[in-house]
Amino acid sequence: MKPSDRRLAAVLAVSAAALLPGCSIVSPLPALELMKAAGGAVHHAILYGPSQATNTVFHDSGDVSAVCIEYRPDGHIVDFVPALQAELKKRNVDSRVYETGTPLETCKAWVKYSATIDWDTALFGDEYHPYLRQASLTLQTGNGRTLATSQYRLEGLLEAGKWSSTREKLSPVVSALLTGD
Repeated sequence: MKPSDRRLAAVLAVSAAALLPGCSIVSPLPALELMKAAGGAVHHAILYGPSQATNTVFHDSGDVSAVCIEYRPDGHIVDFVPALQAELKKRNVDSRVYETGTPLETCKAWVKYSATIDWDTALFGDEYHPYLRQASLTLQTGNGRTLATSQYRLEGLLEAGKWSSTREKLSPVVSALLTGD
C-alpha cells in the first residue's frame, strides 16, 4: 500500500468514526493516544504526589508523648486539625485542642500552627476547591521555649502534591517536628 493510500484510509477511518453514534476506541494515531494517556498519568502523579518538610529547625525535644494544639479558627481548612492529630497519634503522641489564649502552663508541650489555603480546579474538574498551600508547625514547651519548627510549602513550577490530602502534606512535617528527620 502506497503512503498516499494509507493517508486516505486513515482519513476515511476518522470520518467513518465521527459519523458513528457513541464513542470509538479505535484511533488512527495510537501513538498519539498513548502519549496523551501517559501525559495525563504523569500529570496526575505529580499533582497527587508526595510532599516534604522544609526549613526544619530541631532542638532535642526529648520524649514528647502528649501535646496541646492551639486551635486557630482562621485556618479555613476543616480537616487541618484532625489531620494533625491523626499524624501525631500515628507517632504515639496524644493531643488535645485548646482555644487560642489558653495559658502555656496548661501543657508540657504545645503545637502551634499557621496555614494558608488557595483555590483551584482539579484536573478535569470545573468546580473550585480549597487546598493546603503552606503550613508551619512549631513545637514549644509549656514555658514557651521552642523545641522544633518545620514547614510544608507548595513550590515549584509543577506544584508537586498540590491535590494530595492535608494529612499527606502534614505527615513529613509532623515527623520532622518530632524527630528532626
